[in-house]
Amino acid sequence: MNKLFYILLLFLGQEVLAQSPIKVACVGNSITQGPGRENPDSYPLQMQKKLGKKYEVVNFGVSGRTLLKKGDHPYWEEPQFEAVKNFAPDILIIKLGTNDSKPQNWKFKDEFLEDYVEMIEVYKASMPKTGKIYVCLPVPVFKTNFGITEEIIVNEMAPLIRQAAEKTGTILLDLHQPMEKHGELFADGVHPNKKGNKIMAKIVAKAIR
Repeated sequence: MNKLFYILLLFLGQEVLAQSPIKVACVGNSITQGPGRENPDSYPLQMQKKLGKKYEVVNFGVSGRTLLKKGDHPYWEEPQFEAVKNFAPDILIIKLGTNDSKPQNWKFKDEFLEDYVEMIEVYKASMPKTGKIYVCLPVPVFKTNFGITEEIIVNEMAPLIRQAAEKTGTILLDLHQPMEKHGELFADGVHPNKKGNKIMAKIVAKAIR
């Protein structure tokens, strides 16, 4: 009787695990936050539609934030930074760096790689051992705006992001190259519109699958 009871418990436990959604956390700046963290037009929530009920996607984007700890508005200091750890995602998408290209932030560029590696390691410690982290090359900047500069992102920042991925054994996700032909979807040269977010959602969802 006891044996049958434990077999039943094991079976029920497996059923619960099978039904638990795969948790996906999207970390980033205004390009991740989109029109709002709960707005269905944001790329994370458009990605939720594409991935379906087997996944639970949460938008942790905060507008204007930097990866650099010494940046003007570090993501590290936001409530969302801790919220991601508490969420303990199975999959983490980090899309930061665009605001770091501003002159007041990029003067600390020598600390960018170290800060990126540390952020990855901090989040990795809160995730399941089977968790996956994707670090993204930022989308293109089609017009210098808000002090955000394409040349810095491509020539100086992207190589550092690649190094961060390599050092930490995380997955590099290129959002720059696929978006290069969609400048018309960036009204201010920096932020993609709903259609641009849809393309991003499709790229990230495909990588996750």
